[in-house]
Amino acid sequence: MKVKLQRAEDLGALVRATRKYQGMRQDDTAEGIGVSENFLAKVERGGGTVQWQKLFNVLSELGLQVEIDVPDAAMARLHEQPKKKARTP
Repeated sequence: MKVKLQRAEDLGALVRATRKYQGMRQDDTAEGIGVSENFLAKVERGGGTVQWQKLFNVLSELGLQVEIDVPDAAMARLHEQPKKKARTP
């Protein structure tokens, strides 16, 4: 099921629900992922200051994936190669 996330709290609620559905305790989950229980609790509360890499580790370990709907024009711009200026000695 795809869910539209609009706030950090939306993602946090999904992380908590997924962990609980899998029958995992917060402390055991955090230890297994390699983050502190405090960090995992912050993620589950939707803390706005979480570190991105750790967040993606948590999501990956719980089997959650992040998808983003990017406008076609933005994707085209992403693939444009910036022209490098020739260096003059």
